[in-house]
Amino acid sequence: MGISNAIPSLLLSILMFGVLGNYAQLTSDFYSTTCPNVTVIARSLIKQASRSDVRLTAKVMRLHFHDCFVNGCDGSVLLDAAPADGVEGEKEAFQNAGSLDGFEVIDDIKTALENVCPGVVSCADILAIAAEISVSLAGGPSWDVLFGRRDGRTANRGDAVTALPLGPDSLEILTSKFSVHNLDTTDLVALSGAHTFGRVQCGVITNRLHNFSGNNGQSDPTIEPEFLQTLRRQCPQGGSLTARVNLDDTSPDSFDNDYFKNLQNNRGVIESDQILFSSTGSPTVSLVNRFAENQSEFFRNFARSMIKMGNVRVLTGTEGEIRRDCRRVN
Repeated sequence: MGISNAIPSLLLSILMFGVLGNYAQLTSDFYSTTCPNVTVIARSLIKQASRSDVRLTAKVMRLHFHDCFVNGCDGSVLLDAAPADGVEGEKEAFQNAGSLDGFEVIDDIKTALENVCPGVVSCADILAIAAEISVSLAGGPSWDVLFGRRDGRTANRGDAVTALPLGPDSLEILTSKFSVHNLDTTDLVALSGAHTFGRVQCGVITNRLHNFSGNNGQSDPTIEPEFLQTLRRQCPQGGSLTARVNLDDTSPDSFDNDYFKNLQNNRGVIESDQILFSSTGSPTVSLVNRFAENQSEFFRNFARSMIKMGNVRVLTGTEGEIRRDCRRVN
């Protein structure tokens, strides 16, 4: 990672002091004596796994987001469904089913950490540090990850369906899904910038391309015409709904600010991305412009928003547990 991508620790300390409020119990040195190599171990395994899967960093980043947005950052997204234990797998929620991925590298990190410091590092904390490492490895910013989360003992599929953003969500709905977690408009736009890498299934955008607003054969008029034809070739009507297209066709595997430049050119792939720029008069438009013009500003805001998101309804102290296996409760 180049020096230009690093966010100075002093700046982040100031930012963290300003946004954490009641979450001061999380600290960057939480494992300094109990498991000092947690970051080194996680980075090594993610780096190794990403060599054979260029999409891995985006997958892992998405896991942390989908965890925190459903009843807080408690590692619940990792739990397999276990009705006998009262666990409804969030993996089966509409927004996750068949598309959420990256679980295996999280398992590998957990296994490695259990070998050197058993019963110490939570799965929720593994998701937090894995997201930061993934963004950094893809060329994005680095930040001081706070640790001390504990793992939840349950998961709720219905809550996942309600809480997670959907492709056709209006700006009002998107804003409300963020604000319930005390994430503001800047956080919404900055965190949406994570769509600068990764893929999306055709099923998410097929109505936007072929049946917009329920009109068969009609497409979203905000899509740039040439780009629309490209997307229609990649996701033809009646074609595979699980085929994938790049979220950022300019630099699909790099973490940069091209996502915002794409929105300016009406080349956002998902409707709920393009709406950030197409909503005339919305404060999201000026934020898209700012981040498109200044990658460093995007990186600073993204890091700040990730810290805020990573502190949503965390379990600490004696709450929850430290899972031995991230896929099931102890």
